[in-house]
Amino acid sequence: MPALFSPTLLIRDVSGVESEGSERPHFFQPKFARIENQAISILVPYSGLILSCIVCILVILRLYVFEGFLFPRLYGHLYRNFSDETKRTFMNHHIGGMIKIILLIAGAYPWTHVLFVGNEDFDTPMAHHSKVTMGDLLLVLTQLFASMYVFELLIRVKLSPIAMAHHIGAIVIAEVAVALSLEYKKQKDATIEYMLCLVWGAFDVLAEFWPNLAIILYRVKKDNHYLLSQVFFITAIITVLGTTAETVMIFVFLGSVWHRLSLDFKVATPILHVVFMAAQVHGSRILFSMYKRQKQALREQEKRKESGAGKNSDKETASEPTMAAPETC
Repeated sequence: MPALFSPTLLIRDVSGVESEGSERPHFFQPKFARIENQAISILVPYSGLILSCIVCILVILRLYVFEGFLFPRLYGHLYRNFSDETKRTFMNHHIGGMIKIILLIAGAYPWTHVLFVGNEDFDTPMAHHSKVTMGDLLLVLTQLFASMYVFELLIRVKLSPIAMAHHIGAIVIAEVAVALSLEYKKQKDATIEYMLCLVWGAFDVLAEFWPNLAIILYRVKKDNHYLLSQVFFITAIITVLGTTAETVMIFVFLGSVWHRLSLDFKVATPILHVVFMAAQVHGSRILFSMYKRQKQALREQEKRKESGAGKNSDKETASEPTMAAPETC
């Protein structure tokens, strides 16, 4: 019977040596804290190839599907009048939003069942008699997650230093976690680090999808100040709540597996989380500032209408300079 489900657990003593036969701790342990170090997927040696293929697919989608066909027909003269920088940002938010939807739909089942519920692990088939395991799917989705930020670093003209640090950190940490799993028998933190990346990634996707949607609406509904003020306010609140929930979840995760972590992992993980948290707070601050600017524009618009400016006022409002889009993470 696997140690994960036996009456006794394999736990580590202070020297890091595993000993069998120790009694179960009195406090509750989440499922992810009981998962032993194990192989993630047989596809790990090919993870670099998977990442390269996904990035190539994204470039093809950008050039021949979105720019060459979809956007000119969907947005018409609005898209054609964008500057090159705005087109790149607009494209990035569509690609990012699309990838996040795929990650949420495809990854929800294996993510919850490997980390939190049921008896499944990374080696469990996705379906009965299926050769594809949950670890296989999660590995591919990890590379899709990393490709999203690789694509953004390549396409964006401007990016804040905080956003740059967040994106590079997310890519490097995800790829390091995958690389460590190649020698999981020597790296006792390998599976824990990969599971932590899955938790980080899930919260990142949930929190960052709404800024993608907000900026798209900002570009196509730039004169609807009431709608945009509501969108930016709600998005800022969601990102703050997401950052708070993520911080709580990371503390629970680290507290549950602290006795299994090496010293370097104990030092590096909180520092990395602070960097990610700073990027998300920075994005929330920008979104809230955009909310205030839209509220100000709405008040000015209402004053012009009350003063009897009529149609001329509407024309002036439509010709207002476009506000700079926030550089959210």
